[in-house]
Amino acid sequence: MGMSVTISAATDHDAEQILKLQYLCYQGEAELYGDYSIAPLTQTLAELRAELAAGCVLVARLGDEVVGSVRGAAGPEGAAVISGMIVHPRMQRHGLGGRLLAAVESRLAAEGATRFRLATGHRNEGTLRMYRKWGYAQVATEQVTRKLTLVTMEKGLKEQQETAPVREDAAEAALATSV
Repeated sequence: MGMSVTISAATDHDAEQILKLQYLCYQGEAELYGDYSIAPLTQTLAELRAELAAGCVLVARLGDEVVGSVRGAAGPEGAAVISGMIVHPRMQRHGLGGRLLAAVESRLAAEGATRFRLATGHRNEGTLRMYRKWGYAQVATEQVTRKLTLVTMEKGLKEQQETAPVREDAAEAALATSV
């Protein structure tokens, strides 16, 4: 029998595992752009702990191991920002990223969010494809460096409901998932 992946709110106790996973997951991104000084690779444990205390941070666990994480923050006028989506390389392409996205969207919608915004690098085709699959559309680009352009994507609550998997209780299902 396989182990189940569960999604829940991150705690301060998870900070070190999240930071290590973040470092692992962003190596490929740094390689894509030839820049190993990107924020996810230079973030300190203290900075991550501050994020845990201030916003919505979810983790996906396989047993005791953190195998995924996502961050979100509700903003003014119903806008929410989603960031820091990471999934352990061995767990990618099994739907865990989508489950994390659905879970953070559900949490932020419960806090009053009606729009969701996120950004990723223009060369990160797999991530761009996943976000499009979940109803996100490109709304802006910003050239950060000569090699990196950020693609900003957004969707409204209506699109979130249309692209969420059909379930009796989507929020509950997103929080208790299995791979």
